[in-house]
Parts: sequence; structure tokens; C-alpha cells
Amino acid sequence: MDTTRILDGKALAKKIQGELRSQIQTQVESGKRPPGLAVLRVGDDPASAVYVRNKERSCERVGIASFGRHFPADTSAEEIAAEIDRLNTDDRVDGILLQLPLPDHLDAVSLLLKIDPDKDADGLHPVNMGRLMRGEPGLRSCTPAGVMALLKEYDLDPKGKNAVIVGRSILVGKPMALMLLEANATVTVAHSKTQNLPEVIRNADILVAAVGRPQMITGDMVKPGSIVADVGINRITDGEGNSKLVGDVDFESAKENASFITPVPGGVGPMTVAMLLKNTVEAYLEKIG
Repeated sequence: MDTTRILDGKALAKKIQGELRSQIQTQVESGKRPPGLAVLRVGDDPASAVYVRNKERSCERVGIASFGRHFPADTSAEEIAAEIDRLNTDDRVDGILLQLPLPDHLDAVSLLLKIDPDKDADGLHPVNMGRLMRGEPGLRSCTPAGVMALLKEYDLDPKGKNAVIVGRSILVGKPMALMLLEANATVTVAHSKTQNLPEVIRNADILVAAVGRPQMITGDMVKPGSIVADVGINRITDGEGNSKLVGDVDFESAKENASFITPVPGGVGPMTVAMLLKNTVEAYLEKIG
């Protein structure tokens, strides 16, 4: 399909950051404190270091104060829980994010539960998941919220469409299914145990790929005229030993059939960070009234 359009997450993220920046400016000029985000990182996972740095730079760009901390890999669960408790009661902090993955000796679930749901910038607390399930206002999981924002920006209404999500993680797949249902799509969640997976994918008017397997979805699985949102970020090495980032969808072959597609990088990735900032600003505006 020569007319395939790119869903440009980079451009939309920039636009959202501009809107947030002016919202914050208005509040600060009226004498209010700026919003605050605390990103907690434990250990030295190189990808996490890059993500956290990006998040802190983005905060700086829009005027959000950073209260992050980096803990050594051998930090105890008690120490991190104590830091979360402290941030829960710190009035300057509107959003708290625990950067995953954590070192093996730490249980992410029990630590995430300690975050005040109204400061849960990642939208992953069971209370916020429950609010999403019930269609109530609340902080939304960033990556699927980013996909929904892209659809809205390009006037792509999911109503009545067949949406197929490949991957059922709590981070993306499950909240994505709920958001698309809320937008009146007919939703199928496919995964590694799904029978006839290529056949299921071929039925998708809207395809969201979130499996973490490089270029697993090829162009022949993509329905002509469909919308493809690729959440995967995988680093691969080519024959010459050069490394590059690719998604879960084979972009070159998929764009022959899709009418809209997100690139990797520059598609869903920047939107995830934009939604994290948006969650923080929403929590802030709620608090300062």
C-alpha cells in the first residue's frame, strides 16, 4: 500500500509536552509549586538507565521537578518500601514510578502495591487497573494510553472494529484490551497459546503487537487497510554486526498492507513517556485543585 501513513509518536509526544509545559507555566506563574515526579531505579540495568535518563530530561523540558533516586543493586525491599512511604507523604511529589525490571531478590508486585494509587504515575496499581476496568477516571497505564492517544490524533475511531492484541502482559496487553473495549472495539487478546495465531492476526482491523519477539509479525499476517501499533522494542544485530532497534512487526513487509503503522523507534515509545508526564500533571492538577 503506497499510501501507508506513519503514526508519528515522536511528533505527537512533542505536541503533548508543549501543552503540558504551558499548563504547568500557568500554575507556576500564579504562585503554585511545579509538579513533581520521583523515578526510583534499583541496580545497574543499562536499558533502565537510558529510560530513566530520558524520563528525567522530559520532565525538565516541561517543567516537572525530579525527585528520583538510584539505589545500589543489593538494596533491601525494606529500604525501598521506606522510600516509597516517604514519597507518598511528600507534598511536592505527584507521581512515583518504580523502574522495572528490579534485581531478582526484590518482588516488584509487593513494592508497586505500596505506591499511593493517586501518585501511581505508571497506572499499574490494582486500584487504577480496577478504575479502568469499571470505566472510572484514574491514572492509566502509559503505553496503552499512548496507543489510544495516537489513534485519536489521527482520527482513527476503534468503534465497531476488530482489534487484536498480541501479548497479554499486565503492562500492555490487558489494559490495552480494556481501553479498546471502552472505545467500543471488538477485542481479541492473542498470546503464545493461541491456536492459528497468523489467522487470528489476519482478522485485525486494529493490530497491537506487544510480545517482545523481534519482527515476529510479517506482512502476510497484516490485513490490507488495517492499523498497526507496534509496542515491541527489540535490539537485534545484523550480518555486519551492527545493532539496531526493531519492533515485533516486520515494518517493511507490514507497511505494504497496513493503512497506518507506527515505526520503531519513534512510534509508541515516545508516547509512553508523554503519558507518564501527563499522568503526573493530571495528579498534580487534581491535588492543587
